[in-house]
Amino acid sequence: MTRLLYALAGADKARQFSPHVWKTVMSLAHKGLDYETVPVSFTDIPAIENGCTATVPLLRDGEKLVRDSFEIALYLDEAYPDRPSLFGGEGGKAMARFIENWSQSTLHMAVTRIAILHIHDLLGPEDRAYFRRSREERLGASLEDIAAAGRAEVEGFAKKLQPLRNMLKVQPFIGGEAPLFPDYIVFGALQWLRTTAGAKVLEANDPVALWFARCLDLHGGVGHRVTAA
Repeated sequence: MTRLLYALAGADKARQFSPHVWKTVMSLAHKGLDYETVPVSFTDIPAIENGCTATVPLLRDGEKLVRDSFEIALYLDEAYPDRPSLFGGEGGKAMARFIENWSQSTLHMAVTRIAILHIHDLLGPEDRAYFRRSREERLGASLEDIAAAGRAEVEGFAKKLQPLRNMLKVQPFIGGEAPLFPDYIVFGALQWLRTTAGAKVLEANDPVALWFARCLDLHGGVGHRVTAA
């Protein structure tokens, strides 16, 4: 059976930086499932799989196509119940929905401001034009003005992680003694920052930094496939 993961890439097709793709990379590794990565640029996405999606990740598992990292995680737990669970039950799914909303509302906007010009510079010429136009329309400012605001975000980023920091003082993962999909949600956001801007936002002995290092080492070190920017 062919299992394909369509993953966002820049001009360097080996450089995965999408936080949502990283959530799925970690989910597949957690399940111990083999797959092939199909790198795509922003402007490639409308043509993949006969135009079935506007975003990636997109997973093809045999004849099944699944969009969205959260939906992919739900699908993997349902389709492969004999392999380690990504949620650990209904309570884990509810927790993951909360973490997903917290990460996207609190972390993703900050990373966008910090990394936006770095992301632009990772792209090929056609994607750069698309990225500038779409992000400036969405955010109502030039990339340069957004990046200027990002300098303040670097200084304040660690404070946004205080709830996670408090939790990690008493347990090694968000999932408890072992990682679950909520860990991969936050990991995806920080991996996005690491692989684009490479900004130092945490002290080395910060519980969040130590947790992130543990996540990088999970599943044979899959998180290390892309070096820091």
